[in-house]
Amino acid sequence: MKAKIERKAAKKEAASEKDTLIADNRKAYHDYHILDTFEAGIALLGTEVKGIREGQANLRDAFARVDRGEVWLHNVHINAYSHRGYVDHDPRRKRRLLLHRYEIRKLIGKTVEKGLTLVPTRLYFKNGRVKVAIGLARGKQDHDKREALRKRETDRETRAAVKERVRR
Repeated sequence: MKAKIERKAAKKEAASEKDTLIADNRKAYHDYHILDTFEAGIALLGTEVKGIREGQANLRDAFARVDRGEVWLHNVHINAYSHRGYVDHDPRRKRRLLLHRYEIRKLIGKTVEKGLTLVPTRLYFKNGRVKVAIGLARGKQDHDKREALRKRETDRETRAAVKERVRR
């Protein structure tokens, strides 16, 4: 009985390790205030999935847009699989995001009424499937970006001072 419980715990731990990060959009956190995030599946071709498994994906300058009741991901660069045959895909083609209808309605309401935008923040594997974390975001002003840099610098200095004090 105890061994069975231990095996279940090990299986659960292995499943949580399957959430491996493929690409991260750190620029989005610098340029936008992320208000809410959604997890979405993404419709991909076979060569795109294999290219992603090779680590050939980039989210920089990517964005999402709602069009005719569907959410589309634009400007994501996914290189082709290195050992492909004659089959190929456009690296920057727009890709459909897979969301529930109520989530799409919610996104339509927020992006149209409040002037928010959709920005992909992470691309990752979850249980063997490619997922995208979409952030509902409001653009930062230049003074907000400078303030964030200043805050990060003071936090770094504070941590260094505390570390120095602990050493003594």
